[in-house]
Amino acid sequence: MKLSKEISNGFLIFLGISAYFLVMQALGLSDNHLLRFFNVFIVYYGVYRTIKSNFNENKFGYIYNMVSAGFTAVNGVIMSFVGLILYIYANGGQSFLNNLSPGFLFSGNPTVTEYCFGLLFEGLASAIVIVFISMQYWRSKTALND
Repeated sequence: MKLSKEISNGFLIFLGISAYFLVMQALGLSDNHLLRFFNVFIVYYGVYRTIKSNFNENKFGYIYNMVSAGFTAVNGVIMSFVGLILYIYANGGQSFLNNLSPGFLFSGNPTVTEYCFGLLFEGLASAIVIVFISMQYWRSKTALND
């Protein structure tokens, strides 16, 4: 069974974000919020692969490619969200979260649910921005028509 390019590239995004997070955790840099910005490049890479694959298959429609890229990005973000929840609970739940990234999204101590949903919404917002930027890049490279 062959997975669609959107799912496989979404899974690639999940693997990239997971590996990046684990490396940051191992190096003791997980509390540095500025380094989380580089997640954008991981999501962009997965979206780029999907759009490039569509173009190689002669699928040039703007809406088609935007939906395909959006599904790829959202798929990767949601898998990362689920992975984060599992990772936090596998490492002690709330006590691990209190040491993970104190005061990142909320003042005080957010619950695991609040923390993960905050990151989910941040991830989805950045995914949407990445999709639109990617589509404008590809549109400028070629003539996208519906």
